[in-house]
Amino acid sequence: AVVRLLPGVMGNAVSGEEESFENGLLEHPHYTRPQEFEGREIPEVLISGNHKKIAAWRRAESEALTKERRPDLLGAAAHPFQK
Repeated sequence: AVVRLLPGVMGNAVSGEEESFENGLLEHPHYTRPQEFEGREIPEVLISGNHKKIAAWRRAESEALTKERRPDLLGAAAHPFQK
């Protein structure tokens, strides 16, 4: 796990920066093929190709899941207006 932090070990250096729980939030949901499974569909934003919107969706989902399942992780520094 530590070796991947060395320069050149990972093909894409940014991959190591977006780790689960790295930002203090729970991880967003992950989806795969097919686009629809047992009546559940992949959110349209994820198949849109718009990387900014996808990142915003992932962040919002992470925040929502953290608030629902682990509100203790939501610190005052991350959410200064929440009391």
